[in-house]
Amino acid sequence: MEGKVVIGILALQGAFAEHQSALQKISSPRKVCSLLVRTPDDLVNCHALIIPGGESTTIALLARLAGLLEPLREFTKTKPIWGTCAGAILLAQSVENAKKGGQELLGGMSVTVTRNGWGSQLESFEAPLFVEGLQDSQIPFTGVFIRAPVIQALDSSSDHPPIHVIARLPVGKVPKSEAHVSSDNDNVDPRRIVAIRQGDHLLTTFHPELTKDGRFHEYFVRTCVLPLLSP
Repeated sequence: MEGKVVIGILALQGAFAEHQSALQKISSPRKVCSLLVRTPDDLVNCHALIIPGGESTTIALLARLAGLLEPLREFTKTKPIWGTCAGAILLAQSVENAKKGGQELLGGMSVTVTRNGWGSQLESFEAPLFVEGLQDSQIPFTGVFIRAPVIQALDSSSDHPPIHVIARLPVGKVPKSEAHVSSDNDNVDPRRIVAIRQGDHLLTTFHPELTKDGRFHEYFVRTCVLPLLSP
């Protein structure tokens, strides 16, 4: 696969097929190939990785059973990773509202998230997002939130790369389950943050793969992956 950019997609559970379809459609100066990752040997062949939405505890359990948990943790230290929804939970440094027995995490991003923070599947919603750095950024991206995690805190420690917030929920566009909770300053309320970049890692609490808009996949390849590869 010399000369190609190989983006792995963790394919143990969740919306991995949708990510693969989205990657096949993006435009990039280098040819982008996707690889469904189910074993440590698959992971070795990847320049970067996407962890899809699904069920975070199930993905973590299946990763452990496949012998992938520790290789994934090592991968986060040197390679770009993008976590969407459940994948965002796995990339967090800590999680609240975990299932009984706890939640195994990969870490890699200095955030605390709440699992199912917006409530049940009945409280799923969509929201227009204006995303910094996206192609045609003046055109909103439709964020699809399904049992989405909520970012509760950002750790801006000097020991880690700076965190860049690239998308927030519009003011007042919060689900009913959180509508009763207000902030003294809505602009700094971390619960409105739905997409961040830290170093070469990307985290989105929603599902870009469930839209026909490939701009987030193009953004990940362009800003997180290609700069780390040799010409």
